[in-house]
Amino acid sequence: MKKLFSAENSLEAIAALFAVAAGLGVLQTFIIGKHFVIPTMVLLLAVFFGNLARFGIQGERWAKHMLFWMFFLVAAHTFFALFWAGPARPGQFFGAAFYPAYGGVFVVVGFLCWQYARKNNLFR
Repeated sequence: MKKLFSAENSLEAIAALFAVAAGLGVLQTFIIGKHFVIPTMVLLLAVFFGNLARFGIQGERWAKHMLFWMFFLVAAHTFFALFWAGPARPGQFFGAAFYPAYGGVFVVVGFLCWQYARKNNLFR
């Protein structure tokens, strides 16, 4: 089995964490919250990210491309939010920590995307 925590599989590891968190969210909203519609939408995230992580670990190129582009869009979103979302809702929510939080997410996710694409030869 390939190493999950490597530059080649870094986005699969994050997707697997999202899938586990969404699975726990399903349990929390269904069992504790007594909701029945919301957990099915959260379950959709668990299945989606879980399958992307599984097929990415297996070396499926389509899953690796999907993961790359999803996380690339996260990096692009945080980059543009640094310039245009200051006084809007994210700035109000994070306060003074908005720029370090979004800047940190941009740097980390951008670096992971770059390494991921390079290690998996996505554009060669």
